[in-house]
Amino acid sequence: MLSESPAVVLAVSGGPDSTALLWLAARWRDGRKHPPKLIAVTVDHGLRSGSAREALAVKRLARTLRVEHRTLRWTGSKPQSGIQEAARNARYRLLGAAARRARACYVVTAHTQDDQAETVLFRLLRGSGVAGLRGMSPVAALPGMARRSELRLLRPLLTVPKSRLLATLAAAGIAFADDPSNRDPRFARPRLRELMPRLAAEGLTAQRLALLSWRIGRAEIALDDALNKALMRLVPGPWPEKGSVTVEVAAFADLAEEIALRLLGRLIEWAGNEGPVELGKLEALCAVLESPVYDALLQPGASGRFRRTLAGALVTLSDGKLTVERAPSRRTGGKKPASGHQAVFTKPR
Repeated sequence: MLSESPAVVLAVSGGPDSTALLWLAARWRDGRKHPPKLIAVTVDHGLRSGSAREALAVKRLARTLRVEHRTLRWTGSKPQSGIQEAARNARYRLLGAAARRARACYVVTAHTQDDQAETVLFRLLRGSGVAGLRGMSPVAALPGMARRSELRLLRPLLTVPKSRLLATLAAAGIAFADDPSNRDPRFARPRLRELMPRLAAEGLTAQRLALLSWRIGRAEIALDDALNKALMRLVPGPWPEKGSVTVEVAAFADLAEEIALRLLGRLIEWAGNEGPVELGKLEALCAVLESPVYDALLQPGASGRFRRTLAGALVTLSDGKLTVERAPSRRTGGKKPASGHQAVFTKPR
């Protein structure tokens, strides 16, 4: 896939994983007749005193490997809370901008098998659904990009343990930076990282968590196929921009529950403009939909209708039809930030 792009952006912070990625990518390039141009990008968040020095070290290593290097800085005021999420969003925004300027099709990160295990455990502890437990995908849309953007995020090291990358750097005699924030107990991921050896002692190793992710991913492929078939049968499209899309409730009610969840979630995502919805809010809405009033509205010709807004979409049930469309603008204005949870729904009962 990388060979098809005129340029490839490598996200290199200077830590061991991304430093190994830089070294491996340069070796891969040197073994090809017509390789893409490699551009190593270091995002300096300006949150630690040593970040500028680490970016300079990456630049020096990139020069020895004949890889172009750029340092991008996250400027402006920083939030008092949620700093890691804000830094992540800023990092992907800057990486995406660098990729567009270079006409690159891919941004490549150094996420490892250990990162995958932490992600699965992190989501499990927060009550994620099946799709969330799939973990990170080897190929995904770059976070923060437009829905139809062709720019992709690649994670080629997801099956590689971090220990192998450390051994690779040791064998090559390549130094790397140590980010103390990776051990800061104020943040959730470092706490999970500290917990992993104890879980491994009980058998819940990074390899087994990664295997769980892979198996769920296999199930996700089958579920997505079933969802696409249901969409083609019930709402084949083309869908109008911003909705509205209508589904016959009788046909919708016959769907398997998981497919119904995903189908209505897809419609809400299409019509809405506030990003994914929190799972708790979905559960609260589902509790309302399970009431006797809801059952009465399922029948064609029933008087009255059910209306709720969710993630910027208006969900209406009336006369045996379920309609999802863009919700009217709120008077308070402002786009609500995405919550990070997957938008799902429940089928009629």
